[in-house]
Amino acid sequence: MQDQSRFDTLGRLEDLPLDYREELARQNLVPLWPSLRAVLPAGKPQPNTRPIHWPYETLRPLLMQAGELTPIEKAERRVLVLANPGHGLEKMQASAAMYLGMQLLLPGEWAPAHRHTPNAVRMIVEGEGAYTTVDGEKCPMSRGDLILTPTGLWHEHGHDGDGPVVWLDVLDLPLVYYMEASYHIDGEPQTVKPGRGDRAYARAGVVPTQVFQRSNKAYPMLRYPWVEARAALEALAADQPELEAVQVSYVNPETGTDAENILGFYALMLRPGQTLDLPVRSPAMVFHLIEGGIDVGISDNSFALAEADTCCAPGYTPVRLRNRSTNSPAFVFIADETPLHRKLGVFENRG
Repeated sequence: MQDQSRFDTLGRLEDLPLDYREELARQNLVPLWPSLRAVLPAGKPQPNTRPIHWPYETLRPLLMQAGELTPIEKAERRVLVLANPGHGLEKMQASAAMYLGMQLLLPGEWAPAHRHTPNAVRMIVEGEGAYTTVDGEKCPMSRGDLILTPTGLWHEHGHDGDGPVVWLDVLDLPLVYYMEASYHIDGEPQTVKPGRGDRAYARAGVVPTQVFQRSNKAYPMLRYPWVEARAALEALAADQPELEAVQVSYVNPETGTDAENILGFYALMLRPGQTLDLPVRSPAMVFHLIEGGIDVGISDNSFALAEADTCCAPGYTPVRLRNRSTNSPAFVFIADETPLHRKLGVFENRG
């Protein structure tokens, strides 16, 4: 067995002569060994992502104030970013690969069309009457709905109703930015085309028959209505009363693969009074409470989530969810980095 102590006594940068360090710097060279344990820690990663909770009750007044202070014409997208202090607030990251933002649209406003390289989804938090048009498909927004705006597709937001509409943005922006591949292109208002994916693919296992020609849409379903997802969870819970985790995944209805390429999206139902210990896995996770009240334990941290609250858990960390109600189920939207980890071959499930 190798002596572990020799791996823990690597030389420090300060051990090297100053003139040698200066010559390295002049040639844009860096010695690895002083930083080796920082980039390759022993046993498991040491994530910068911290357990963090963003209560909607305290966030909402600041978002409404933003609506008073900044007209949509000056904001384009009026968003408060949910930043994880472990990454530094200036980096606008919730985790290594996830960006979160609460976006506000007021009656009569229009957020102009653009497209960009990061993938995005919208989880609707409150309000009625707004819509997102994606690639010519007009997607109405209702609380709990999930709407995709995948990489490269034109999208814009409008509001024909009364009262504010708020949604949670989830993007893979940190990853795309880190790859130096992040940019956007402005566009003109879209012409709405007939047909809606949430109607064509409204039933699991039943998809439109392409009699004459296969669809060329990479993302045939852009809106996942909450009323359908909730019904699926309730039916699953009733059909399998012993099932420990009542959870559904948002997937591409034609391929069965993840709804988008980089991040995964799910809806979870906690039965009345249920406590659920999630497997310790490598991806970071985001929890957004759609209905009910739950307690979230992340390692040594505990957060009490009310409706519309959001929290984040780093990877390689135990997570416990508990439904505080003994009479009603709770419903949680989850976003995580699982598709990315699987594609990179670094996904781990440590049980």
